[in-house]
Amino acid sequence: MTHKPTVLVAAQFPERLLGRLAHHYTLCGPIDHPDRAALPPEAREARALITLGGLTTDAALMDALPRLGLIACFGTGFEGVDVAAARARGILVTHAGDSNSTAVAEFAMGLIVATARDLLRGDRHLRAGRWRGDIIERLPMTPGLAGQRLGIYGLGSIGTKVARRAAAFDMGIGYHNRRQRNDVPYTYFPTLLDLARWADILLVSVRADAASHHAVNREVLEALGPKGHLVNVSRGIAVDTEALCEALEAGTIAGAALDVYEDEPDVPQRLIGLDSVVLTPHMAAIAGNAQRAQRDIMLANLEAFFAGRPVLTPVPWG
Repeated sequence: MTHKPTVLVAAQFPERLLGRLAHHYTLCGPIDHPDRAALPPEAREARALITLGGLTTDAALMDALPRLGLIACFGTGFEGVDVAAARARGILVTHAGDSNSTAVAEFAMGLIVATARDLLRGDRHLRAGRWRGDIIERLPMTPGLAGQRLGIYGLGSIGTKVARRAAAFDMGIGYHNRRQRNDVPYTYFPTLLDLARWADILLVSVRADAASHHAVNREVLEALGPKGHLVNVSRGIAVDTEALCEALEAGTIAGAALDVYEDEPDVPQRLIGLDSVVLTPHMAAIAGNAQRAQRDIMLANLEAFFAGRPVLTPVPWG
């Protein structure tokens, strides 16, 4: 019988995916929130670890897996992985690249429309029976998207796809990146604060790392202003939640639409209690084609690693 290499499963994945993995690998797990104390003895044989990017995969865990050569993240995020520690130990780290970027961009555009055009207020208004025949209690007037200015914090794959969709709505597009891009026609702003001052709607689609932690803070929200809206499809840590709650409660900004949160799945009651916020449960990438693409890329990275070939989508070191 051909020996099957051991793969440690560090999160709850769909049975269909686990079944496909089991054809080629000896699976250890699934286990929840792995740490050194919770690892079963057979985990020491694992050559690869499959996980979710938001789960902690630190140096201590890597050291507890002496044969580990690959950390494969399902999805595009890898903020929970200590990439520097992995590199120092010669461990490859992969993610799903931009496989879900179209799905997330579509969802982001939906959130932009929902918050800017106050769709949920209209939904509540109708369900409450306040629309009767030709008599309607007037809802607050909202501006149309045409002519509005969309500021994109993080013009990567997702941000670029949102920009193209927003342009079809006749919106103005500006962005802030670490570096200006020469391949796009959009207005570049050297600081996030400058972008927020200019924008009517601020979209957060930046990669989650130390540089973006709480980048959207009280000062940025004040710059966005009382007619401004915030949309976040990146990671919760990019926004200072306390500052956001205060800004929404005080009317410092008009509204927000959030798909991600700092301490998922816990969402602050202060946000839940606000009518000016659209809240969704980190579902932007949950589209069938995106999930299949993420699965296929992770399987392809595992196959390449065990065959001694270059992996398809290594995470960037810098």
